[in-house]
Amino acid sequence: MHKRLSELAFGESGTVRYILASRHELNCLGVRVGKHLTMITRQPIKGPVVVAVDGMEVAMGLETAGCVSVEVD
Repeated sequence: MHKRLSELAFGESGTVRYILASRHELNCLGVRVGKHLTMITRQPIKGPVVVAVDGMEVAMGLETAGCVSVEVD
């Protein structure tokens, strides 16, 4: 099943399948097609999300996270 990264629940994880926005910002954060991510936290009311990727915690805006499609484990 595919979800947008912004829709993952706490602790849910998956593999990035495609990115709908500018990849530069996400590449700088280590978020690339094929990478495995785990949702650490999602702040309420359009707040940022924090995901684990390659052993690091990465924060991004909800709009940016909505541009990342993830195949859920």
